[in-house]
Amino acid sequence: MRRSASSSVAVPAAWDVTDPAGELAEGGGTFAEITNAAGRPLATLRTNMATGSTCIDRYPYSVLESQELTALTQNGVAPRFVFETRGDATSPGPADTPAAYGITSVPAPTGDSACYMFHFFTWPPNAAMFGAFYNPANNETPGDASLPYLEKAKLYMGTPEYRDIKRMITSLRPAS
Repeated sequence: MRRSASSSVAVPAAWDVTDPAGELAEGGGTFAEITNAAGRPLATLRTNMATGSTCIDRYPYSVLESQELTALTQNGVAPRFVFETRGDATSPGPADTPAAYGITSVPAPTGDSACYMFHFFTWPPNAAMFGAFYNPANNETPGDASLPYLEKAKLYMGTPEYRDIKRMITSLRPAS
């Protein structure tokens, strides 16, 4: 379990956690990047973030996995760990970012389309994010390299790396 002033998280021993100094806005908070043994980024944790988003474009979507995180409940709202996609074979999602995993307090999408992915959740004093966009160049993905991106994202869920990322992200707890 690795700890900062405001949080703790279980990171696999072979992975590295760096705190890029000088990149946080005034007001403090935590900024940590988690990389695999090859130095490829797998997730980022940032706290004390300002949030606010507007849904301008909507895309077909899929929620590949969703799990409520009751241990992180703030003000009566339990965030969720999600792995979700935007776009499909006929309607592309946002450029270079159509699949992501992380924690969100944003209500689950309904209907046949959804806004861009907003993986922010309530974390004192305001909000945080912990997750990353799926990237086949960074994430270990089985199968034929020529498969479509969203098919690779679905295959990624079956990998030990994905299970470790999910376990790490869902282990986040406020420091006592």
